[in-house]
Amino acid sequence: MPVFTMEDLRRKLQERQHKMTPQRQTVLQIFLDHPGEHLSAEDVHGILRSNQLEIGLATVYRSLELLSDLGILQKMEFGDGCSRYEVNTTGPSSHHHHHLICTKCGKVIEFEDDLLENLEQDIMEKSGFNITDHQVKFFGYCKECQDSIEN
Repeated sequence: MPVFTMEDLRRKLQERQHKMTPQRQTVLQIFLDHPGEHLSAEDVHGILRSNQLEIGLATVYRSLELLSDLGILQKMEFGDGCSRYEVNTTGPSSHHHHHLICTKCGKVIEFEDDLLENLEQDIMEKSGFNITDHQVKFFGYCKECQDSIEN
C-alpha cells in the first residue's frame, strides 16, 4: 500500500503553485503518524494542542481542504455531519477501500475487498456511463456493540 511522504506533498504543492508551509507539513505529519485513522479537523486540532503546537482551527480546515484537493488526503462523510480525512493510498485507477460504520459507538472499520467490480462493469456496459470510482459505506453494529446489546 503506497504511503505519501513529506517529499510527495512538497512536489504536489509545487506542481499546483502552492508553498510548503510549516502548518501544512505539521497537519500532514499527524496523518502520517496516525495511519489508518479517520480524523476530523477537530481531531487534528486536538492532537496539535496536546503536542503544544499552536495552529488555529481555521488553518487546520484550510490545510485539510487543500490536501484533499491535491489528492493527498481523502475526504469522507460517515453520515454524522462531520467530514473526516485519511491518507489517500490509492492511485487514480484503483478503488478506495470501503467502510463499516458502527451506528452505536461510531467506530469505522476498513474493508479492503472490492466486490463491486463486476457490478460496475455491468452498469457501464448497460448504461454507457463511465464509472471512475465508488464509495461504499455499511452501517450497523460492531462486534463490541453487538455484545453489549445482547447482554
